[in-house]
Amino acid sequence: MKILYIGGQKSGKSKLAEKKILNLSKTTLPYYIATYDNSYSDNSMKKRVKKHIKRRQDRFITIEKTKKLDKVLKKDRYYIVDCLSMWLLNHLEYKEKKILKELKKILKSKANILFVLNDVNNGVIPLDKISRKYVDLSGMIGQITAKYCDEVIRVDCGIETKLK
Repeated sequence: MKILYIGGQKSGKSKLAEKKILNLSKTTLPYYIATYDNSYSDNSMKKRVKKHIKRRQDRFITIEKTKKLDKVLKKDRYYIVDCLSMWLLNHLEYKEKKILKELKKILKSKANILFVLNDVNNGVIPLDKISRKYVDLSGMIGQITAKYCDEVIRVDCGIETKLK
């Protein structure tokens, strides 16, 4: 089972995905794969991370993994990947082909995964090359992930809309 939660920044995606995985995993603790690379000196992001950790409390087993997510996925277990947007950011130095190859390894896993992805594709085309690459790849990752998922949930203002 694969599910994609997609929406804008601060739309409520993570909160809803967490609720869903807790309902699906029933009596077993699900895994929370945190993809943020905490090596940056970004105090704003550190505050966001702390907020997510506080909200999760002891209801998840947290795995901090920025790359090669397929290496930690186990068959029939339950995972949240929060988020694919940060995962992509961690891979921007790689060529598109390598990024998509790694994504497909994750998607073909026999694990039950809820993916969280920021929708960054509703704006203008960015002027700088690296931002364009990120926005373009984010759109491609969204399309590919949605294709592999059993459900796709759009989140706006904390409200879920089932797309697939």
